[in-house]
Amino acid sequence: MLFLKSTTVTKAPGIYEVDIAAKPPGKTYGVYMATDPDNPPAAVLDALAAAGFQQTHSSGYTHKDRGKVLDLHFQKDGTDLFKGWKAEECEANMAVINKVFGDVGITVTPRVMSLAEAYA
Repeated sequence: MLFLKSTTVTKAPGIYEVDIAAKPPGKTYGVYMATDPDNPPAAVLDALAAAGFQQTHSSGYTHKDRGKVLDLHFQKDGTDLFKGWKAEECEANMAVINKVFGDVGITVTPRVMSLAEAYA
């Protein structure tokens, strides 16, 4: 679950927050989004699916300000060990992620999770 201060402000229509994060050592990134279930970001979801990202998690909840939130997680398997991304796959997949979110006006900043966060 992504930390949201409010559900009254969106980064793009239907998107409250986006996190592009990888478990250590940080070569294979997942897409984590907090979305508005009543106004889903269909173009973003379609673009991720078209690029081969598969939804791996979906969980709804009501925010403390009473807004509805749907957390969605996506990942894409690579051809490296344990389905990770090789360097060239990482570069290509990150270009797709940047384009998908850039097209709706969101700049993403990829990060590597802490060990505690990754395996909680």
